[in-house]
Amino acid sequence: MTAARTIRIDVQGLSCAGCAGRAERALAGVEGLHDVSVNFANGEARMVVDGARATAIASALHAANYPAREESVTLSISGLSCASCVGRAEAALMAQPSVLEASVNLATETAQVRFLPGSTDASTLARALTEAGYPASLPAGPQETQAEDQAERRAKEIAHTRSLVWISGALTLPVFLLEMGSHIIPGMHDLIMRTIGMQVSWILQFALTTLILAWPGRRFFRIGLPALWRGAPDMNSLVALGTAAAWLFSVAALFLPGLLPEAARAVYFEAAAVIVTLILVGRWLEARAKGRTGAAIERLIGLQPATARVERDGELREVAIDAIAPGDLVHVRPGERIAVDGEVTSGQSHVDESMITGEPVPVAKSAGAGVVGGTINGSGALVFRATAVGHDTVLARIIDMVAEAQGAKLPVQALADRVVRVFVPIVIAISLAAVAFWLAFGPAPVLSYALVAGVSVLIIACPCAMGLATPTSIMVGTGRAAEIGVLFRKGEALQRLDEVRVVAFDKTGTLTEGKPVVTRIATAPGFDEDEILAIAAAAQERSEHPIARAIGNESARRGLSLPDVTAFEAVPGFGILATVEGRQIIIGAPRLMVREGVATESLDPVADELAQDGHSAIHVAIDGALAAVLGVADAPRPTSRATIAALHSKGLIVAMVTGDSETTARAIARDLGIDHVVAEVLPEGKVAAVTALRDRFGPLAFVGDGINDAPALAEAEVGIAMGTGTDVAIEAADVVLMSGDPRGVMNALDLSARTLRNIRQNLFWAFAYNTALIPVAAGVLYPVTGHMLSPVLAAGAMALSSVFVLSNALRLRGLRPAMEIAR
Repeated sequence: MTAARTIRIDVQGLSCAGCAGRAERALAGVEGLHDVSVNFANGEARMVVDGARATAIASALHAANYPAREESVTLSISGLSCASCVGRAEAALMAQPSVLEASVNLATETAQVRFLPGSTDASTLARALTEAGYPASLPAGPQETQAEDQAERRAKEIAHTRSLVWISGALTLPVFLLEMGSHIIPGMHDLIMRTIGMQVSWILQFALTTLILAWPGRRFFRIGLPALWRGAPDMNSLVALGTAAAWLFSVAALFLPGLLPEAARAVYFEAAAVIVTLILVGRWLEARAKGRTGAAIERLIGLQPATARVERDGELREVAIDAIAPGDLVHVRPGERIAVDGEVTSGQSHVDESMITGEPVPVAKSAGAGVVGGTINGSGALVFRATAVGHDTVLARIIDMVAEAQGAKLPVQALADRVVRVFVPIVIAISLAAVAFWLAFGPAPVLSYALVAGVSVLIIACPCAMGLATPTSIMVGTGRAAEIGVLFRKGEALQRLDEVRVVAFDKTGTLTEGKPVVTRIATAPGFDEDEILAIAAAAQERSEHPIARAIGNESARRGLSLPDVTAFEAVPGFGILATVEGRQIIIGAPRLMVREGVATESLDPVADELAQDGHSAIHVAIDGALAAVLGVADAPRPTSRATIAALHSKGLIVAMVTGDSETTARAIARDLGIDHVVAEVLPEGKVAAVTALRDRFGPLAFVGDGINDAPALAEAEVGIAMGTGTDVAIEAADVVLMSGDPRGVMNALDLSARTLRNIRQNLFWAFAYNTALIPVAAGVLYPVTGHMLSPVLAAGAMALSSVFVLSNALRLRGLRPAMEIAR
C-alpha cells in the first residue's frame, strides 16, 4: 500500500478567495485526499494524497473550472528488454502521486510522462525509474530550472495583464473624454454637439466599450458567467454583472429609447469601460506584488548553480544539475557554488555555509567531509562524490519546507473563509435590494439611480482583499524567516508560536555548546587516574553520547591506549554497562549506581562540589566498587544568557528540561537566568515534563536537538529544532533554526508576532473596507450629500484595497531579526 504523501500543484483560474474556496471544496470531495488547502496568493493547492489518483485530482479541478497546470516530459530509459519491463516502468511512473499519464516505448527507449508540476519534476520522475531498475535520464540539452520556470510564468502573467491594461486604457480614454470630458475640458460638450453630435458620440462609445468588454474584459464574462450559472458566483461574476448591467442599460437608451422614460435616457458606457480598465490595473499591480511575495523561494532556488563539472569515463563534462546522479564525482573550482550534497574525496578548501547554517566562519573541508549544495567553495579545489541530488538535497528540503509553510492555512484564516463563502451571494442580494429600493423610493430618473447603486455595490464588494489578507503575509513572513535562518516546516506554527507562554529548552547542545570536556577526575583509594580514564574511554567508545565523546577526547589528549571491550550495553537516561578485559564496568549518573547497588558515599562530597559548580558528576564503578567520579562540563553557548533575557522581556517564562542532577541543573539555571528547572528527566520522561509545564504555565514551545527530544518536540504546541541537530529531531519539529544558535528562538517568536500582527491588519482592512463601503455604494449617504458613489470610483476603490493589502504584507520583507546573528 502506498504511503500517504503531501503534494503541491498549481491551480489556474483563481481570481479571488471565493475561487480558492470552491477549488478547495472540489478537491476535498475526491476520495483519498485530505488536509486540502488552496492558496489564492500563489495559486497553489496543497493536499495529502492517500490513495487518490492524479487523474481524479485533475478532473475535480477541471469540473470546478479551475484546471490544474500540467507539464509533459520525455525521459530516456535504459535496461528495457521486453514488454514486461515496459509495464513495470510505466507502473513505477504511475505510482508517483502527481503523474497523470505515462507511456514507455520499448523501441525508442523513451518515456512520455504527463504530470502535475509542483512536488514532482522531471528529475524526480527519472529517479523513480532508476530506483525501479530502469536507469533514466533527462533529454540532452540545458534543462529549465524550477526558478526559471516560476519566474517565466510570473513574468508572462505580469506581461499579459500589462498588455490588457494598455489595450483597455487606450480604448477607454476616448470613451471617457466623449462622455466626461465636459467636466474636465471647458467647451468640450459644445464641441461634440457642433461636430459629431450626441447620437454619434454615443455610437462611438458603444463600439469602443463593446470592444473593451469583448477583448480585455472577456475574462470576466468567460469565467464569471459560468460560475453564476452553477450557483457559485465569484468576483468575476460581480464584475460581469456590473459591467453588463451598465452596457445593457446604455444600449437600450441608445437603440431602444422608447423602452425608457425620457428622464432616464442616459448612457453609462464610460462606467463599464473604466471599471474594466481600473480592475485590470488592480490585477496588474496585484500580479507584480504577488510576484514579490515569492521572492524568498526564488532566492533560495537561485543558490543552486545550473551546471556542474562531472567526471565521467575519465573526462570532465559540463552537465546540467538535473543530470547529476548519486555516485558521480563532481569537481569544484575555487569560488564556485557547490552543486549538490556530497562527500569530499580529494582536495582541501574552506566552504562558506552561512546561507545554510548562518555560521559566519567558513568550514574547513578535506577528504571525508560532507558538503552541501548551494554553499560557496573558498580558495581551494575540491572533488566530491554526490550523495544526494534533486529533491533529496539539504537546499531542496529547505525550499520544500518554505513552500510547505507558505501554502499553509492558519486558524486565523478560518473566519475569512467562512465570510468569503457566502459573501458574493450576499453582495448580489444587496445589489438587487438597492436596485429595488431606488426603483421604489428614488427620485427621477429612478432607473439611473437604481443602476448606479446596483452596479456600484457589485463592483466595490469584490472579496479580493479578504482572500489575499492571510496568504500573502504568510508567504512574505515565512520567506523572510528563511532568509534569517528560521524555517517554518509547518505554517500553522506561525500562529501557534505567537500564542506560547513558556519556552522550554533541552540543555545539552541547545543552551550549551554540546561539546562537554572532562574538568576533574577524583579516584577512590587504590585506583589510578589514567587507568580509570582509559577504561571509561574504552567502555564508552561505542556510545554517541556527548559525555562519552568528552571522555574519549580526554583519553586521546593524554595519549592513553585503550583496553579491549568484550560487552557493551547502553541504558538510556542512566549510562552504560560494559565488560573491559574481564572486569564489569558501570559508568553513569548516580541513579545508575543506586540501581546497580554501588555505594557512592566515599566520593559524594566531590560529586556535590561538582554539582554546585554546574558540572555533571559521572560515576565509574569497577566490579561493583566505586572507582572514580569524573567532572564533565558543557559550557553554555555565549548567546544563551542574552536569549533568555530577551525572552523574559517579552513576558515569557523560560524552563530547562535536563537529565542532570537537581543541583547541577539549578546551578546552570542560576547562571543563565532560567525561571523553572525540570531535572533528572529520563528520555521517556520529557513528554511528561512538557505536559506538566503546559498544564502549569500554558501553551509551550520546546527547543531541542537530539533524538531523545523528538517526542517532546512533537508533543509541544510548537517544536523548535536546532538545525545542527539530528534529522529525527528536525523531522519532529515545527520550526528549524538553521544556525543552531538559541537567538534564533527569539527571532522566530518575534517574526511570528509581527506576521500575525500584519495578518490582523490586513483582515481588519479587508473587512472594514467592505463593511463601510457597501452601504455607501448602495446610496446610504445620498440624503446627506446629494450624490451617489460612481461605479468608476467603486472600481478604483476595489482595486486599491487589494493593492493596499499586498503592500502591507510586503513590508514584512524588510523585517530585521530581533537578535542579529552574525553571518
